[in-house]
Amino acid sequence: MEELEREVLLAKQDDQRLADLIERNRSWILRCASETAHRYVTESDDEWSAALLAFSEAVRDFEADKGSFRGFAAVVIRRRVLDYLRFEGRRSAELSVAPESFDGTVEEPDAPALTLEVRRRVADEALAVSAEDTAARTREEIAAMQEILGGYGFSFFDLADCSPHAEKTKTACAAAVRALLSSEALLDAMRRAHALPMKELERVSGVKRKLLDRHRRYIIAAAEILSGEYPILAGYMEFIRQ
Repeated sequence: MEELEREVLLAKQDDQRLADLIERNRSWILRCASETAHRYVTESDDEWSAALLAFSEAVRDFEADKGSFRGFAAVVIRRRVLDYLRFEGRRSAELSVAPESFDGTVEEPDAPALTLEVRRRVADEALAVSAEDTAARTREEIAAMQEILGGYGFSFFDLADCSPHAEKTKTACAAAVRALLSSEALLDAMRRAHALPMKELERVSGVKRKLLDRHRRYIIAAAEILSGEYPILAGYMEFIRQ
């Protein structure tokens, strides 16, 4: 077994190891997100948040018999980022660089003066813009959210497993979160009990209790993130406000 795969297996049950693993693979995660989005992605973009959650999901789901972790994680990241882009209706709209530019397999006819070496340098510089500062702020937001969600009995990294995937489910969860955000009484009740006020939230939001219960961790986390000062994490959930 390779060293990376051993690190991943250790990080599955250790949040600090997971955070360290994310830090060491930050540039690779950004590259995967950029190749999927067909544009340069930085840690201030929503696609980074989607890729970050996908990487965490890949760590949680990885098993030794799945072979290469990066191959497995790349598939998960691509799926998550594409899900986000489809939902936002932005896939292809921000196409600025062909994905092949990352590996140098094609030349761009409209920019013959840009050599492969120059394009690679531009890509590396673009990915590095504000990366260190953004990474530090991301870690701070995650650490703060970890502390808050710990009071509810779950971890920030659990969101990779409980986030909704189907568009209909996402829409229903968004309605529940908006109902919480629009009512101080509901938010206060959630925070006092460290649980969703199911009966009242079902009445106000119109979302069925079964769905609220199934996605309660996601709804709680989204409400805490969007009602607090977490601009980077909030970027991934901005569709909820729309």
